[in-house]
Amino acid sequence: MARSQHSISFRLFLLFVFCMTAILLIISFLFYNRTIIQYHEKLTTLTQKNVSQTDALFDLLLRGYDSLSKSISSNMDLIRLLQEKPTNPTIDIINERSITNMIGAIYYSRQDVIGIHVMSSSGRTYSYGNAMSVVSPGFQKSAPYAKIVAAAGKLSWIGVSESSIIDNNEERPVFAFGRLIYDFNEHTPIGIVLIEVQPQPILDAMDNLKLGEHSEIYLQSDQGNLLASSVPEVLEIPQPILSQPAPKSEQDVVTRNVGRNLLVASKLPFGGWTIWSLTPNADLDVELNRTKRFLFIAVPALIVVSALIASLISRTISSPLKRMIREMKKVESGDFDSMLKLTSYREINQLAASFNRMVLRISELIERVKESSVSEKNAELHALQTQVNPHFLYNTLDMIYWMLDEKGDERLGEVVLALSRMFRYSSHWDDGMEVTLREELEQIDNYLTIIKTRLGGRLTVAIEIDERWKEFKLPKMTLQPIIENAVKHGLEPLEPLNRPGELRVYAEESARQWRLIVKDNGVGMTEADLQRLINAVQRRQDDGESVGGIGVTNLQRRLQHMYGEAYGIRVESSEGEGTTVILELPLPLKGDNQ
Repeated sequence: MARSQHSISFRLFLLFVFCMTAILLIISFLFYNRTIIQYHEKLTTLTQKNVSQTDALFDLLLRGYDSLSKSISSNMDLIRLLQEKPTNPTIDIINERSITNMIGAIYYSRQDVIGIHVMSSSGRTYSYGNAMSVVSPGFQKSAPYAKIVAAAGKLSWIGVSESSIIDNNEERPVFAFGRLIYDFNEHTPIGIVLIEVQPQPILDAMDNLKLGEHSEIYLQSDQGNLLASSVPEVLEIPQPILSQPAPKSEQDVVTRNVGRNLLVASKLPFGGWTIWSLTPNADLDVELNRTKRFLFIAVPALIVVSALIASLISRTISSPLKRMIREMKKVESGDFDSMLKLTSYREINQLAASFNRMVLRISELIERVKESSVSEKNAELHALQTQVNPHFLYNTLDMIYWMLDEKGDERLGEVVLALSRMFRYSSHWDDGMEVTLREELEQIDNYLTIIKTRLGGRLTVAIEIDERWKEFKLPKMTLQPIIENAVKHGLEPLEPLNRPGELRVYAEESARQWRLIVKDNGVGMTEADLQRLINAVQRRQDDGESVGGIGVTNLQRRLQHMYGEAYGIRVESSEGEGTTVILELPLPLKGDNQ
């Protein structure tokens, strides 16, 4: 499984899937955001349109009701008859019939009128509506009567009621309003007119402001009373609405979120009323939820399709490379007779052609060696076999680097180039065992190039070495195992913790020695693990475990072999805080560091 994860086929598959998934998610995110914006714009437009239509409907209704009430309160014959106090019963009956006929004529002029009631100041009531009207005897002491009187001649809106507020025999829902009747000569009130109409036109006009199935509509009078509601049995406007500032003018439309509801409020142009609409966000988000469900289904389906396409593409690229690897293994085992035949991308074809030429050249060299003497043949063959693999590796890495350079993939090209330099550095030991710190740092730079690319920016490296230290000599491959252990055992495990890794390399002088220090902020070690590592470094490990790895133990032995038991590796670590490895080396004598 670990091998397959490091294969080029698996890496290409992950790359394609990641890129396609990222593109899909970005497009889906942008699409959803755009849908939200368009939906809000649509909702705003719809709200403005509904408010405008509702205002127009109420303006038409209320002006009609106002005209209806004025046709009675301004009727001079009615006013005269209400003021008369005949002593003759016959005349009284004639007057009562005349008033009733006047009211009846107005009653039949409109189909929505349920009842018209005129009550004089003396308490006498003239009604037209239900044939069996039974007027409430205590109406003059009721709140609606007091409200009509307090309006002082203006139209007073009583609101929607489940039954008549004056006629005990009328059980239909009504919308009631009334007005004082004045004696125009003396400017004194002589009675009231109370009109009850069907409430459905009012409720229909209110429903026009509904934005969802569960919208609640409330009609508020200029005095703050509830006139009508789309919610049955509600007697007062809910407190969440009352706590919000009402519109100040007819042009001012209030739209704001209240809890999990959208509140819309508008001031009607006639009557000073305010209409409130409270709609749950769940009703408004139906269209958005549909879009979200569509994306939840479509995006995974597209990701699956993308994975299939990525698998096909990765196999198309990796299959020729796998064939080339198999042929390379044959050459490595000594079979130089096979030739690689590929039909793939141009760069891979070029690589295959170079491989075939190299194999052919090697085969020719082997044939020449066979013609030499036996002793010369064995020597030359040994030299060739020890150089074929590195030489081919360098050529192959260089070729891959140039191919990536042509493709413009500078990042991966740097990794390949760094890998090539590492192999060249680590495979040549014929110049001696000591190198300068500068050369060692260059090798480490190549290694860190690969590591930082693999960790994807989760590692920060700070190499703080003054120029005066860089010409000091030290054993070759000194820093490599230390930094490799720091990355592998200390910094890589930080990935699940979402904590960035930091690696610091610096030097300092102490007494007769100088110290090369590698410090990381990784996961650190427990006291038991630290002690096992110290035992392994100091050759006291007797249980077969190798906490620090072979590289650190080998480096300790090399350092003490070259400089003595007083020098070598010292390790400090705390669990969760990081590890510090200190290389204690002798200060070079004057002239020896050059």
